[in-house]
Amino acid sequence: MNETEPSCIFVCPDRLYEGYVFDLDGTIYLGENRLPGAKRLVEKLRELSKKVVFLSNNPTKDPKMYAEKLTRLGLPTSEDEVVNTVVTMTRWLLQNHPEATVFPISEEPLKRSLREAGIRMSERAEEIDIVIASYDRRFEYRKLQIAFDAIWLHKRARLVTTNPDPYCPLPGGRGEPDAAAIVGAIEACTGARCEVNVGKPDPIMLETVLGMLELEASECVMTGDRLYTDVRMALDAGMPSAVVLTGETTAEILATERDENKPDWVLDRIDRLLPSQMW
Repeated sequence: MNETEPSCIFVCPDRLYEGYVFDLDGTIYLGENRLPGAKRLVEKLRELSKKVVFLSNNPTKDPKMYAEKLTRLGLPTSEDEVVNTVVTMTRWLLQNHPEATVFPISEEPLKRSLREAGIRMSERAEEIDIVIASYDRRFEYRKLQIAFDAIWLHKRARLVTTNPDPYCPLPGGRGEPDAAAIVGAIEACTGARCEVNVGKPDPIMLETVLGMLELEASECVMTGDRLYTDVRMALDAGMPSAVVLTGETTAEILATERDENKPDWVLDRIDRLLPSQMW
């Protein structure tokens, strides 16, 4: 699409905000490909001294890894500009259950963060206080059994999750099962219910981001590709929001959604966040 005024089917902001919060997968990039307009937008916002934070529910990387990927894709980024569920889960445990013994069903970035924070981990079901269901591409029956024993047999562990996403979008219309699939497996066999989610749309993640930005929710814009995480979090907080149709949400999905679940703006590409007079 040429860099001209957007079609009337899209709704774009007519002003700039002080802070910009961006989802990553499906919003800034898809796989190893930067999405159209991302570089132009981020460079312009930084030029205008706007605050930018990148946000992800994906716990398979830590902030350093995300910063390195964004830099590799042409968007130089520091670790302190990235928040993901590795950060929020570690923060939540330290603030609420610093003495707990946890069993993370997760990949290495979360385990490494927990170790560095001094949080005790164990696979001994009888001493586990919290089972963390996360995105784990090495999930196996052995891990499910440990979670089952900790929750159902010993009746001591609580179930929490890094994020509620059913799948992670991949290029070419594909996807990978995400943390919700693991939560579902544990809930199905134990009868327990997941008590805490530290990813979007939970306020835990938003509080972390707003603290970094040192701004009120009304001074920021949340932009992502998912209505039930990115947009839902913004709506619940009174934060202006935009959905970009480069990831999960399509025009067809949006057309059938109830008005109370829709964002302020609908974008065909991420740089439509810039007011029309700047195009």
